[in-house]
Amino acid sequence: MDSAHQAPTHIADASKMESEQMKRLGVMTLGAALLLASPAFAAEDTEALAAEARGAVKAFFGNLKGTLVKGLKSGGPAVGVQVCSAAAKGIARNASRQYGGEVGRTSLKVRNPENAPDAWEHLVLQSFDARLAKGEDPKKMEHYEILNDGKTFRYMKAIPTAEKPCLMCHGEKISPEVQKILAEKYPDDKAVGYKAGQIRGAFTLQKALQ
Repeated sequence: MDSAHQAPTHIADASKMESEQMKRLGVMTLGAALLLASPAFAAEDTEALAAEARGAVKAFFGNLKGTLVKGLKSGGPAVGVQVCSAAAKGIARNASRQYGGEVGRTSLKVRNPENAPDAWEHLVLQSFDARLAKGEDPKKMEHYEILNDGKTFRYMKAIPTAEKPCLMCHGEKISPEVQKILAEKYPDDKAVGYKAGQIRGAFTLQKALQ
């Protein structure tokens, strides 16, 4: 067979190979598109989860603050620390039960070692400090996302340091009476030396998704 008849065969083979490659590429591209276009939860569902978390934080913070204020009114900062210390775990447990997940607090400088941040929380706390340095309002600062292939929702909201009552127990000048109580209850306390406006930690929530 002469070369005039061989050329169409080569062209046909090359065309067939190109067609098969395009098909494979098309399947890969489609698979990637489906992964990107079909998240476990739509944006509106994520926003609904965030709104629920904000409500849980509001209730949790309200109960903590109410307990602290009662202690302060009954005996000042020293009693406030004792009352808050005794009640905080129970308040967190109730908040977690009502939320249907885990509700707590964490910080880069924890008072209670049990509240130390995990790797994800540590990164978020660092990002909060970076956002604060850029001028963002810490009162409105939050972060949330869905992790573990759509199985877990996590949320954090920054806790800004207020002039009152935060600095009485977390500031640079703490009364000797309060210092003594803190040393007894939290010998490894790191949650001091803050100034008003700084972020002293965050509320942290997580929930398993069906």
